[in-house]
Amino acid sequence: MNALVQAMATRSDTLVTELEAIYKDFHQHPELSMQEFRTAKVAGDYIEALGYEVTREVGVTGLVGVLRNGEGPTVMLRADMDALPMAENTGLPYASTVKARDEDGVEVDVAHSCGHDMHVTWLMGVARVLAEHRDAWKGTVMLVFQPGEEVGRGASSMVNAWHAERFPKPDIILGQHVMVGPSGTVSYRPGVILSAGDSLKIRLFGRGSHGSQPQTSIDPVIMAASTTLRLQTIVSREISPMDNAVLTIGSLQAGTKENIIPDEATIKLNMRTFDEDVREYMLASIRRICCAECDASNAERPPEFTTLSTYPLTENDIAATSQVADVFKAQFGDKACEARPASASEDFSVFGRAWNVPYVFWFIGGTDPEAYAEAKAAKQLNRIPSNHSPKFAPVIHPTLQTGLQAMLTAASAWLCQAPESRDGT
Repeated sequence: MNALVQAMATRSDTLVTELEAIYKDFHQHPELSMQEFRTAKVAGDYIEALGYEVTREVGVTGLVGVLRNGEGPTVMLRADMDALPMAENTGLPYASTVKARDEDGVEVDVAHSCGHDMHVTWLMGVARVLAEHRDAWKGTVMLVFQPGEEVGRGASSMVNAWHAERFPKPDIILGQHVMVGPSGTVSYRPGVILSAGDSLKIRLFGRGSHGSQPQTSIDPVIMAASTTLRLQTIVSREISPMDNAVLTIGSLQAGTKENIIPDEATIKLNMRTFDEDVREYMLASIRRICCAECDASNAERPPEFTTLSTYPLTENDIAATSQVADVFKAQFGDKACEARPASASEDFSVFGRAWNVPYVFWFIGGTDPEAYAEAKAAKQLNRIPSNHSPKFAPVIHPTLQTGLQAMLTAASAWLCQAPESRDGT
């Protein structure tokens, strides 16, 4: 058994009981992106009591904890903290009933329907094991509790506010995410594991009029409808079948009443790509089509484009992933396997890209194993509530234990090296 995981096992029952209570508390108290004040305080107070040097409000609500334990590599471990503006529909006794105001001042339901509450809990558990078993490892651990992943701003906000004189530069950055998959399993992948993501808001300008006099209008509803249909041809007719890409229109808004032709319409779209050239081509095509449809409608103004969020590719370092894969296989056996690329996106890679540091990101299964097996046998895996579903709820056990073991195991590939391995001899 891995040395750090073995250290965890010495107090597994009490630790897991403690962390389960923490997880349920976070689940019942979700906070919107860049508003994670309570979450950051709970996590910060917890790791500070363990002896970590804690710096708060790094990038609004970001939290950094550093623990130095002799000579050795610096390993950064990251967890995201924010929840989603949506209602939970899991029926769990600890389900969220929280409401909050978003950045526009609109009251919304809030729920941890992506699993970030589990991520924070995992990292707090890892913090305790590392602090209480310093004889099992050498080096420096830097824990990063990141805000705003769901809006693609959290990692950048922390990087921009980084205290380079106080925080050591990491040698490796590690992160993980709970996903649909049998609980107890771990999956990794060298190279691209998550897509790039871009979200845009597009305003189309027409000329309003009475519904009975369409000839006096430039109808933005027709403009938006034509644009929506045409945008779907980018993937189906302009992108090679060998290149994976997704373009989704998630919102189309126009008008207030059936007999009023409005002045404008708004489209909100999201795209995912796995190749930078494909990404740039699609962004250009979106602009081309929107402008062309406005011209075809004789619009008096060109469309207005606003970037809502952007996420880079998550592209795991090949050599570092090989190290992680080796220790995962030794720890988890056939419950560790290679993953397929996912069309989800993350801002985790912003840290590694900004500092030119290798990083590895992997998945932890959070689905009840029996339910997953039944769905797989029935060829109905798509019916399992996934991340961002109002019914998404990882089973606590063994998801909690597996995430703890996985992060400790991955960190051990650097922190538990023999002295001769550290100096390359």
